[in-house]
Amino acid sequence: MLMFKTWRIGKHERGLWFRHGDFQGILRPGKHRFWNWPLLRRANWVQTVNTLVTKFEHTLLDMIVRDPRARDELLVLDLGDSERAFVWKNDRLAYVLEPGRHVFWREPAELTVETYNVSEFRFDHARLETIVGMADARKHLLIVDVEPHETVLLLRDGQIVDTLGEGRYAYWRAAGRLEARKVDRREQVLDVAGQEIMTHDKVTLRVNLLVMWSVTDPVKMATLVKDADQALYRDAQLALRAAIGTRKLETLLANKDAVGDELREAMVKRAEHMGIAIHTVGLKDIILPGEMKAILNRVIEAEKQAEANLIRRREETATVRSQLNTAKLIAETPHLARERELELLGEILRGTKATIVLGQGDVAEQIRGMVSSLES
Repeated sequence: MLMFKTWRIGKHERGLWFRHGDFQGILRPGKHRFWNWPLLRRANWVQTVNTLVTKFEHTLLDMIVRDPRARDELLVLDLGDSERAFVWKNDRLAYVLEPGRHVFWREPAELTVETYNVSEFRFDHARLETIVGMADARKHLLIVDVEPHETVLLLRDGQIVDTLGEGRYAYWRAAGRLEARKVDRREQVLDVAGQEIMTHDKVTLRVNLLVMWSVTDPVKMATLVKDADQALYRDAQLALRAAIGTRKLETLLANKDAVGDELREAMVKRAEHMGIAIHTVGLKDIILPGEMKAILNRVIEAEKQAEANLIRRREETATVRSQLNTAKLIAETPHLARERELELLGEILRGTKATIVLGQGDVAEQIRGMVSSLES
């Protein structure tokens, strides 16, 4: 019968030594012998554990870590309710720890532990990009990415606690009920479409309005209005009805830009109160009823016809005036009359092969006589 029982512990192992079920200590690498007498054969028992599995878990963990002899081999972390910890293994993030007891083998890996109190709320770290890349870390951290054109309002338990500009931010989720509300500061377009409104002369129109706006004070906008789009839409409707209801159709169609300016002036003060700037307001479309379109088409046709008649009369008057001036000039200048008569004769004889011989005497009289004979 063997007098001793031997356990061999490898370099990457440790032995948990129990006697009569009670923890006695941790055995380091090497050979360990225990008496193997019949009465002690089952008294000593060694459980071999692989230390390459850095985090140590055991059903008797609480009993093991209370033994002072185990503290040289084990790193024990007791985290309170408001604490979280990161464990770096060989300079790589390996564990994100919640409240409770966590135990790690001190060897063979090189461990670095960082403990944080979540009541500090904001989390800053030189290696934030590495941390947020780990899924377990994102369970504990709210990551907020802010684009250059954005402002983010950070709410904690319903209250605005910070205003964030461009960059990446991290906050402990356990610090409270967190919400990151993004506000786009770029110019935006609000389309107020299909508004049926009656003009001062009782004509019902459908009007489409375009409003261009942007946020100037994100905090004011978030605290004063629930939905900025809806608030602007409502204000635009009311201002549009007020502006069109006081104008006749003819005035409205003749100067749409004036309506846009009036609407913008009416909306600016209310928008400033909400932290919003109004840039442009304009009537996009004015849609008339079918019968009103026909009436306007006839009116326009009549106006254009009247304009055409006026132009024609002006041309006729100018022609008559020109003829009178020519006749007066010819009467005052005899040689121009003779030249004009020759031009007329040339027009009459154009295209013929006639030969005309004029004798002595007044050429004009001879031409008149020849023209008279041709007409007869």
